[in-house]
Amino acid sequence: MIAIVKYNAGNIGSVTNALNRLGIENKVTDDPAELKAADKVIFPGVGEAGTAMKYLRERELDQVLINLKQPFLGICLGMQLMCNHSEEGDTSCLGIFDTNVKLFKSTEFKVPHMGWNSLNTEYRSTNDELKTDSNQKSKIVNQQSLILQGLPQQADVYYVHSYYAELCEDTAAVCDYILPFSSVLQKDNFYATQFHPEKSAGVGEQLLKNFIEL
Repeated sequence: MIAIVKYNAGNIGSVTNALNRLGIENKVTDDPAELKAADKVIFPGVGEAGTAMKYLRERELDQVLINLKQPFLGICLGMQLMCNHSEEGDTSCLGIFDTNVKLFKSTEFKVPHMGWNSLNTEYRSTNDELKTDSNQKSKIVNQQSLILQGLPQQADVYYVHSYYAELCEDTAAVCDYILPFSSVLQKDNFYATQFHPEKSAGVGEQLLKNFIEL
């Protein structure tokens, strides 16, 4: 059974529908015991970072989630909340991925970033692209994430977001909109996508199948 984390965020229904189409048993829950007992956990959502984290902390779900050992997939807001900090509401997040979430800033491109765009699974960065706010350089580790197996090197997937996760050592795939950002993150049993696999046609369905088969 796949547990879908219930918290103060929208769009959970689309993930439930996608799993139902694949014939996968699932349940929306914020019960710690059910989350711990699930075969896998999906952490989706569309919403505001500060409000969502407040819901998690009030129910002590933040500690439950970071200590889960089964495969765990964050989607969109779920991915951003798995990072260290979000500029949205100056929010401290779960800290699973050692990177920060920032607001797109551009006078040339539309924000939010919305619609179909690339998923680059073979990205190689330069150190200059990975300068942090403290001007330290880090090196990206391009992982062939298990949830990306069978996906083309360049694929179109569906995005809706105004904030992005910076590149980091956990970056497994990249999209370039205004600047390169993390489209997929992976660390240990934790996976995350900025795009919506449940809205990304065949590519998204394959990614969900890969996650289900972990």
